[in-house]
Order: sequence, then C-alpha cells, then structure tokens
Amino acid sequence: MSRLPALLAGLLLAGSALAQAGPEPVVPEGPPRPGEVLEDPDFGVRTGQFGLERTVEMYQWYRDANGDFQRVWKAGLVDSSGYPATHRNPDAMPVEPQRWWAAAPTLDGYPLDPSVLRALGRWETFRPAFTRLAANLAATFQPEGDGLSSADNPLDPQVGDLRLRWRELQLPELAGRVELVDGRWQLSPGTASAALNARPLPPVDVPEADDEPDDRRRWWPLLAGLLVLAGGMAWWRRRK
Repeated sequence: MSRLPALLAGLLLAGSALAQAGPEPVVPEGPPRPGEVLEDPDFGVRTGQFGLERTVEMYQWYRDANGDFQRVWKAGLVDSSGYPATHRNPDAMPVEPQRWWAAAPTLDGYPLDPSVLRALGRWETFRPAFTRLAANLAATFQPEGDGLSSADNPLDPQVGDLRLRWRELQLPELAGRVELVDGRWQLSPGTASAALNARPLPPVDVPEADDEPDDRRRWWPLLAGLLVLAGGMAWWRRRK
C-alpha cells in the first residue's frame, strides 16, 4: 500500500506541471491583410501587398580592374572624379530608390508585428500599369520590360539614362511561423531563430544569466514533474 502514494504524487506533480505549461498556441485561420494600399507618390505605382520598393539604376561609365572603361547599369552612383573628361558620370542620381512598408498589417483581426514582414516577406518584381504617371514624367520615361526607362532608345541607352523597376513584398503561409503574444502576432521562437541564423543582424544586449526567456521558464515545471514521475516509477519497480 505504501507504493501507491509515491506514484500518485508523481502523477499529480506531472499533471500540475502540464497545467502550468499554458494553453496550446493559437493557430492563424485567415490570410494576413496589409491594410491600406501602398503607393509610390512620385510615379503613382500602387500595390495591395505588404511592401513596395522602387529600384533605380543609372547607365554609367565604369573602370574595371584592368583599367578598361565600359558602360554598365549600376544601382549606385559611380565616382568618376578620377576618370577622363570624356568618361564622366552625372554627379547625382536624379531619382532615388525608395521602400514603403505596410503601416498596420493584421492577421485574424490582430496586429502583425513588423518583424514578421522583414523576416518572412519575399520581394517579387511586378509590372505596374503606369496609369497614374504624371504628364511631366510620362514625357521623360517610357515603359521598358517590367518598368520604366528614360532612354530614347532602350536598345542604345546613353550615360545618365535611368532604369526603374518596382517590387512588392508578399507573405507566405504563416501557420506554424507566428504566435499570438499579448494580442499581437509575432515570430514563433523557432522561426525567429531560423531568421537570425539566415541573415546577419546588429548586435543586441545580452540578458543577465538569471534572465531566462519566458518559454524556457514555462517548461521547467513540466521537466521537474516528469523527473519526479520517472523517479516514482523506478522506485515502484524496485520495490516490486
């Protein structure tokens, strides 16, 4: 009869630990929603996705490692101050690249943390309609491929010509990748860890040694209960 109390005590402790572990995480049901439509105010390009990006390239002179000059498309301004006068580039980019993010994205009616967009979003090129292009810009730029070009002849661009493209940020399926914390969708611990390993981030403050994350503290009672249960069963087998 003395063996039963120890076994019951182990089972009670294990059940208590499971109760303290908290409820099952909430699983997203609907698709995420970006909120308001994003727009490039200069060119009237719009998207209903979670981000909008304008990329800009300029046709410029470039001197390679062998000292030879060639004309290439470059996203950044090539410093030509040391080049001959016949191979000088413009001093500035007349149109700058720009990026816009969804200000209030939601999932199942709850806010979606911006870190989810930055960690899981995929930038995809798309072709705008250019129906909102201002008259002065329409006189300078013409459609080329998926974007715009300032070249009179896209097959024969000149130094200083611009080429613009747009990309939109799309989100994948979020089930299993986010969790609802204090009424806000955030990256799940596993997804956040994978994102940290996939791309370099600036250094962060390291917590004190006794400052354990909440999820780790949550599992200690369960582990203790299982250890007690295992000890009680081992003792019961030995007495048997």
